[in-house]
Amino acid sequence: MSTNDAHTYRMPLPRLVLAQDVGHGPLDGDWWPRCDALELELPSLVALLEPEWGTTVRVTVDASQWPHAPRTVMAPGRVITVESTDAVHDTGLISLDCETVGRWVLLVVPPREPAGTAARLLAGAGR
Repeated sequence: MSTNDAHTYRMPLPRLVLAQDVGHGPLDGDWWPRCDALELELPSLVALLEPEWGTTVRVTVDASQWPHAPRTVMAPGRVITVESTDAVHDTGLISLDCETVGRWVLLVVPPREPAGTAARLLAGAGR
C-alpha cells in the first residue's frame, strides 16, 4: 500500500451544546455521543474542551450508562483517565477535569436517543 492509499479515520466533532453561563450552574451543557464506545468518543470531546496538548484529563462517567468503560483512553498528545461512579447525583452525567480549563459537567443524551428528542434536549442546554 502506498502512502496515497493510507487513510486515517477521525471521529466527527462532538455533538455538544454548552450552556450560555458555563461554570455558573450545575451543568455546563449537553453531549450526545454517536455510540457508547468511550474509546472512540472521548478523544474528540476532550480535544474540544481541553485544547492544550499534553495536559492531564480525568473523566468521571456514570457506571450504569457506561458499564464497560475503559480505565484509560489514548488520544493524540494525551492519555485520558476514566473513572466510573455509582453516585446517584452523577446519574446521566459525565464530568471532565481538565488541567488548564477546569471542570466541565455535561448531561449525556444517550447515543440511541431519537434525533428529535436529542435535538430538543440539546437545544435546552443553551438556555
